[in-house]
Amino acid sequence: MRTLSRSSASLSMILFFMLTSSQAYAWHDKTHLSIAEAAGFALWYSAAAPDVAKSKTEFRSIEEKNHYFNNNAHKEVDEALVLEQSARYNKTGDVEGHLYGAIIGAVRAYNADSVAGKYAEYPLVFCAHYIGDLSMPLHNTEYDDFNKTRHSVNDGIIESSVRNNIGYIQRNIKEINIENESDLAREIAKVANTARKLGAKIREENRNMTQDEAYMQIIQSSSLFKAVLKYAGKKPC
Repeated sequence: MRTLSRSSASLSMILFFMLTSSQAYAWHDKTHLSIAEAAGFALWYSAAAPDVAKSKTEFRSIEEKNHYFNNNAHKEVDEALVLEQSARYNKTGDVEGHLYGAIIGAVRAYNADSVAGKYAEYPLVFCAHYIGDLSMPLHNTEYDDFNKTRHSVNDGIIESSVRNNIGYIQRNIKEINIENESDLAREIAKVANTARKLGAKIREENRNMTQDEAYMQIIQSSSLFKAVLKYAGKKPC
């Protein structure tokens, strides 16, 4: 019994560390898959894979910083900030994270692999996931007690319904035209600021997102990712 108790205690400590560490997951898996599928991505079923990669200890320090930006200064996101973060893609030791630059970095990786004649779909899988993270309010605000306490609940606000509502997401997708990287950076900033403001609102009101709010957020992600696919020369499936 003593051995079992020690094992249970060890497991509890591990779970506590996982839940309270700086690593945070955005939308649960089905929500990520639905964002990518609604956008017409052929590999939509892989859109949760970056979180799987992040869960492996040897990859965590590289990958986790691509999934959020702890906006402790509450600053407006603009094109310059997005492009500045792109130099930090896959960089370790970045306390605040660099989600916005990771989207740019993933698109650049896709373009580089395509030009080199390589199989280039996997960078778009990462891009799909990052753009999903982009609309999650708590991935655009400080990682404080409110964020830590409510993060998992807000990740899963629409998880039980979203796979049945892909048509709804598609019908509400907004057309976005991206001609160059500056356009992409500006569109990233728009979604980031919407998410940041919603994050501030639910924090002020001490509540979770509503389902309607969550759907409005992921529709922005699907809209942007659909535009990115078009920009990359990919036909929707």
